[in-house]
Amino acid sequence: MFTPRSALETKSTLEAKSPWFDAVQFLQHSGDAYALVTVLGCTGSTPRDHSSKMVITEESTFDTIGGGHLEYLVMKKARDIISRNSVQQEIHHFPLGASLGQCCGGSATVLIETFAACQFHIGIFGAGHVARSIVTILAGLNCKVSWIDSRADEFPLEIPANVNKIIATEPCDELADLPNGSDILILTHNHQLDFELCLAALKRNRNPLQQLRSIGLIGSQTKALRFQKRLTDRLLDQITNEQNSHLLENKGIAENIKAIRCPVGLSSVPGKLPMEVAVSIVGELIAIDHASNQVSEGLSAGASSNVSSTTSSQSDSQTSEEPVLNADSSVVDRPASASKKSRGLAWKDIKQQLNGELDSKGQGTVLHLGKTSDTEESDK
Repeated sequence: MFTPRSALETKSTLEAKSPWFDAVQFLQHSGDAYALVTVLGCTGSTPRDHSSKMVITEESTFDTIGGGHLEYLVMKKARDIISRNSVQQEIHHFPLGASLGQCCGGSATVLIETFAACQFHIGIFGAGHVARSIVTILAGLNCKVSWIDSRADEFPLEIPANVNKIIATEPCDELADLPNGSDILILTHNHQLDFELCLAALKRNRNPLQQLRSIGLIGSQTKALRFQKRLTDRLLDQITNEQNSHLLENKGIAENIKAIRCPVGLSSVPGKLPMEVAVSIVGELIAIDHASNQVSEGLSAGASSNVSSTTSSQSDSQTSEEPVLNADSSVVDRPASASKKSRGLAWKDIKQQLNGELDSKGQGTVLHLGKTSDTEESDK
């Protein structure tokens, strides 16, 4: 069984010769975007047979569907989708003739499934007992973690694939490099460093283009009150030195400081053991991420309803060098109140576009796509 020991160590062993299933398992753990390519069917002479698979990332490939111009075009199409960080499924049909730069004479039908990079990023400052317990839990979640501490000896020997260990003499400098929308946890061994990290996070959040999604600080209610006062005094002094202070700016500072969650974690999850505290903190992070995703989905749904008719007309007029079945190509124009939320291809669209043989015996319905034919009529 493939078991990643650390992000850095595992990446160095994942070369093009690695099988596609090892690459999928690692990329699922690391949270990186990738495409899984499957040869659904082929006719005549082809580089590889049906069911062959390969994995494509932004920079690498694992396994092969036969090489040549066919694989080059598939890689190009897959990386175009990956660059948009989109979850999508497309079926492409390629005649392997002169137009493709290959002389096999057959044809291949290829499924390209893309998986978006994880957008749930957590920056953890401190590598103490609670932080180590948190990382243990986060290793099993779909998230990316930047784990930062100046003390190299505090990190465990084995680091999960979705965790990037950063040994930094100046942890505050690393905060500026975290992706926009990150959630940060301040769990260091030094109260003054905690304060400086809070200050750096608040300064960063003054730029609307570089904001963090949330700031969590370990500590008691007494620590929270002391930090609120110190942070307010420090930020007001800096604003006064930069420009004339006014009430609106002061109000914004107070709101941002109160947004720091201290004590961090769910109050409904009691306990002081490191793992108990970790469960409380991770539970709160999951709640924050789910709430944020629901808001994003609501905004996306509203935008989609406004452009559905435009998208439909554009998809009807688009042409391609080979037949394509796109999971995002079918748009049904109907009132928003009557529409149902769907993801990917609807069953009716799959039946209509693939024109397979239906089998309704037993539970559910099966669409058989693997029927073998001795003629090439089905490919035309």
